[in-house]
Amino acid sequence: MNTYTPPYKITSKILKLSTQISEELTKLQFADAQKVNPMLRKKNRIKTLAGTLEIEGNFLGEEKITAILDGKRVLGTVKELAEVQGAIKAYEKLDEFRYSELDDLLLAHKILMDEILTNAGSFRSVNVKVGDHIAPQPSMVNDLMIKLFSWLKNSDEHMLLKSCIFHYEFEFIHPFSDGNGRIGRLWQSVILNSFNPIFSLLPTESIVRDRQEEYYKAIEDSTELGESTPFIEFMLEMILKSIKNTLKSDQKSNYKSDQKVLALMKENSYITIHELMEILSMSESGIKKVIKKLKDEGSINRVGSLKSGYWEVKE
Repeated sequence: MNTYTPPYKITSKILKLSTQISEELTKLQFADAQKVNPMLRKKNRIKTLAGTLEIEGNFLGEEKITAILDGKRVLGTVKELAEVQGAIKAYEKLDEFRYSELDDLLLAHKILMDEILTNAGSFRSVNVKVGDHIAPQPSMVNDLMIKLFSWLKNSDEHMLLKSCIFHYEFEFIHPFSDGNGRIGRLWQSVILNSFNPIFSLLPTESIVRDRQEEYYKAIEDSTELGESTPFIEFMLEMILKSIKNTLKSDQKSNYKSDQKVLALMKENSYITIHELMEILSMSESGIKKVIKKLKDEGSINRVGSLKSGYWEVKE
């Protein structure tokens, strides 16, 4: 039986960050973030795509990725556009990938790199050097990946930590000729998503992009130390920051919705819930939630019935 365990230590910083992440996750779920407005969900997915691609030098950016998602034609090199399409397709399958199945990771690489590499979905057959790090020989890659996935599947370690440890170990092995960074970040998201689906909402990749030098330094420090501890600490910080930012964005977008509903009611006191839904592209439950909040705050009052009454907006 395979009993390989990647080397790492649980530091007080790791424990503290893990506790903070759990607390912030509870807040995010309490904020009903899984029913968070679809615009924020889409916006965060675009941030994720732009973030992971920019780390690899593809600067098409959020605006052009949005246009591609909306089916519009955009200007870019063949490679840039192929990278964006591959990333879109791979992240669309986030919920379908089984985190502990090596075959699924190979499929993810095939989807991500299909239009860029002739050997997409297959391990490398050449030696690679990343900075000062000489990755393991090609003949060792398959065995190392089987051992890593066996650990991922059987370890009792917390999924938060498993996702970080896996990400580092994957980058150390560097199993593909290209696309390792993108797949490492994608697979950490797959692992986190299987632990709690709310993670599919978080644009952690864009936070990592903003701290790119520190990301590479954390990988280098871990390699130098011979264990993934510095990288775990760094990635937990990024996850925590990502949750906090999403909470802020959700609160901000809810605040904007409140203001928009109020403005429309001021403009037309006879406006219906259906009309508000149409104008603001919000769901019925979303509009009703905003109305309840405005009523509770004393900002509005309903005069008469829902059918024939009107809204009284209090200044």
